[in-house]
Amino acid sequence: MKIKLRKSVFFLLMTTVLVPIVLYTNTLGTYFTSPSSRNEFLEEASTFTFGGEIMPLNVLPQESATILKEPLGAVYSENSTQSVLNYSDGSIRENSRITRQLSEESLSTSDGNKQAVNRNPIREVTDTVHGARTDGESSKKNELIGGNGSDGAQIDPEKENYSQNSEHIMGNSSKGKEIKHEQHSSRRSTKDGRERGKTTTEKENEPTVLVDARVRHLKDQLIRAKVYLSLSATRNNPQFIRELRLRMKEVLRAIGDATKDSELPRNANEKLKAIEQTLAKGKQIQDDCAAVVKKLRAMLHSTEEQLRAHKKQTLFLTHLTAKTLPKGLHCLPLRLSTDYFMLNSSQRHLPNEEKLVDSKPYHYALFSDNMLAAAVVINSTITHAKDPSNHVFHIVTDRLNYAAMKMWFLSNPPGKATIQVQNVEEFTWLNSSYSPVLKQLGSPSMIDYYFKSRRVESDSNLKFRNPKYLSIMNHLRFYLPEIFPNLDKVLFLDDDIVVQKDLTALWSLDLKGKVIGVVETCRESFHRFERYLNFSNPLISKNFDPRACGWAFGMNIFDLKEWRKQNITNVYHGWQNLNHDRLLWKLGTLPPGLITFWNRTYTLDKSWHVLGLGYNPDVPQKEIERAAVIHYNGNLKPWLEISISKFRNYWAKYLDYNHIYLRECNINP
Repeated sequence: MKIKLRKSVFFLLMTTVLVPIVLYTNTLGTYFTSPSSRNEFLEEASTFTFGGEIMPLNVLPQESATILKEPLGAVYSENSTQSVLNYSDGSIRENSRITRQLSEESLSTSDGNKQAVNRNPIREVTDTVHGARTDGESSKKNELIGGNGSDGAQIDPEKENYSQNSEHIMGNSSKGKEIKHEQHSSRRSTKDGRERGKTTTEKENEPTVLVDARVRHLKDQLIRAKVYLSLSATRNNPQFIRELRLRMKEVLRAIGDATKDSELPRNANEKLKAIEQTLAKGKQIQDDCAAVVKKLRAMLHSTEEQLRAHKKQTLFLTHLTAKTLPKGLHCLPLRLSTDYFMLNSSQRHLPNEEKLVDSKPYHYALFSDNMLAAAVVINSTITHAKDPSNHVFHIVTDRLNYAAMKMWFLSNPPGKATIQVQNVEEFTWLNSSYSPVLKQLGSPSMIDYYFKSRRVESDSNLKFRNPKYLSIMNHLRFYLPEIFPNLDKVLFLDDDIVVQKDLTALWSLDLKGKVIGVVETCRESFHRFERYLNFSNPLISKNFDPRACGWAFGMNIFDLKEWRKQNITNVYHGWQNLNHDRLLWKLGTLPPGLITFWNRTYTLDKSWHVLGLGYNPDVPQKEIERAAVIHYNGNLKPWLEISISKFRNYWAKYLDYNHIYLRECNINP
């Protein structure tokens, strides 16, 4: 009886599952010429039905739901379904066991792909058989659906056998040959995509290995040790305290200056185990968790206070460093001024002075008292200019640095470009009776604000106390038409920028009646008007939008014709008079710039001007590389030792550090 039952099971397996698959795959296998064509075709199979269950063929990769439709077929007979219904309970259990074995084997060889196959023929065949089993209905006529779009032929299950059914499938398959080839290519590309996606996912899911994991662990044990040193229960045990202090000294020596695990000594693990054993003793002595938690909170509060104090000190020292002139930059103007005054009057003139009032060349305005910064701006601009001879640079500096600035460009002429150096003291028209800002800068209250000694903690706006705001050099940008009465357009450049592309296209821009071309700097809630202006004052709140996008000085094209036409200088003076008590905005040039040029700005593409290299180490590399101008706005200027090291070379490469003046003043990159 058992032998007959096994033979029945084997025959049923062969007739209901394996025979249709073999016939179907053998039929379409003829269309693939490679030696592995049979294996490749078997990828179409997704599920099979056996023992009353639908199980996935996980050994075979699944198709995505977006693959082209393929010929569908339903191959079964009434006899086969009827025989299934007559199974005994024992045969069903045996079939289930075989099914589970097949499934487990397939799961071990595949990666568990479980995506549904879209209209797979073999799946429809087995699904139909499964439906016949569960419904218990004997169908006398069955419709075979063709994949070529034609009407399916009817089959009499009492007269047709599996051989006839396979011939019908071969007919339909030959009609859909081209679709099969396309599906195979699509299936291959989908499979490759899944493998690439899986590799990427595995890489993303890999745990991040910390290079300082042991260093952190050792420091954590030191914190625990400090807690036990201060607890009353452990303090009463002198032997434990001596041992714990000894372990702490050993761990401190092991850590030393190490920041990575690779820098730790070989005996670091031994020291770690030793202090952990000692701490375990302390835990037995002091088992009051509440006391430990209380002590940890006190330590946390103390650490936060220390951090707050260090931040204030760092802020003060950073501003102090930014305002302090490095020794080399103090030496350089003295050396240059000495050589300048040794020249004859005829040797003190820069060439091409006739171009200074010609509006045809490209004119630049640069206001600076830093020779090296001005040199980098001009050298980088000339390097990327298509025709350097057609570029004119107007430098305005103070009386103290005038001789040095002029001597630098006399000894280092920037190729064929034209240079003009002017002394701001010679602008006789610029005085306190004409300029409200000059009157304010010279007031006793303003001087007291900057120079009277006071505690750093008492001023929350330390950055506004930089004495650079006392210099008229910082406000010359609002007097461009008066400084250059013969020019129609001028490009204003700060001295802390580097030019990386040709800028001549800016002169051909149509500003559409606007006065200034700017790059906006607002991102989400940052750098909007409310950040710079006091909107609690009705003069500000009635005239401006707090959510308006801010912009930056540093690289701006000015239409001086429109400036004169709209009388922008008077607008600037009017708002400066209203802000005599600094209630509308703090000091600086950007807030009055935002007000003066309100609704008079033309927005440039952001690639023209990338900011943040003087304070933000996370400026994206791609933005820097594609920028026409990069701006070191902030306190970390590239000529200072506190500059961001990875951004310094963009600036330093435009200086010749082998120059005699730089070597004599010990100025190095």
